[in-house]
Amino acid sequence: MSKSTILLAIDTCGPTGSVALGRWDGQAVQVLGQIELEGRNYSSTLVTAVGDLLALDGVSLRALGAIAVVNGPGSFTGVRVGLAAVKGLAEAAQLPVVAVSRLEVLAAKAGVQTAALDAHRHEVYLRLGEQGRELLAGAPELAELSSKPSRVALCDDAAAQLLASAWPEAQVVRTEAPTAADAFRLCAPRVAAGEFADLALLDGHYLRRSDAEIFGDPVTAATERK
Repeated sequence: MSKSTILLAIDTCGPTGSVALGRWDGQAVQVLGQIELEGRNYSSTLVTAVGDLLALDGVSLRALGAIAVVNGPGSFTGVRVGLAAVKGLAEAAQLPVVAVSRLEVLAAKAGVQTAALDAHRHEVYLRLGEQGRELLAGAPELAELSSKPSRVALCDDAAAQLLASAWPEAQVVRTEAPTAADAFRLCAPRVAAGEFADLALLDGHYLRRSDAEIFGDPVTAATERK
């Protein structure tokens, strides 16, 4: 196995997460294995799951060509745990990292350009159209959009209900929630193209304001933004 063809992918952004290992030969993707993770236990299970997955396939960390990480949008805790683990693994083995939005993975999985995920508080994380603009939107923001998509990828009921109310004419493309294996399929060509993140600058893709900003604690909010 050539170092450039093996990729580890990590997604801890959703209610559940996963780690996946795959091979890419420049044309086709082969997923070698995937381990599911419980969302409440990312901090205690993620690194162990990576080790188990590598051991099952007889692959060492240094044999990888890169790591792909889904860096949001999602919960602060999930995103931070995933990024911390990826940075630690990448620095230890001197591996490059590709970062990708969970919304982009969902859209690619469904084969459409627009995707939405439940963001709670009657809002959705939204990826719009060919340009891939991403935003946090509630019913007012959805109603105010000048150009509404004809098709939208969804994987959860809460987002589906909000979109059905705001965009009744849009065709819903339901699919399973995106996984690390889906991220691998999307990111493999980017590894070959050298589209790597700067680890020193890599951060979570949250879209949501912090609770301090929402509930009006300006001192804490300013601290959290730093």
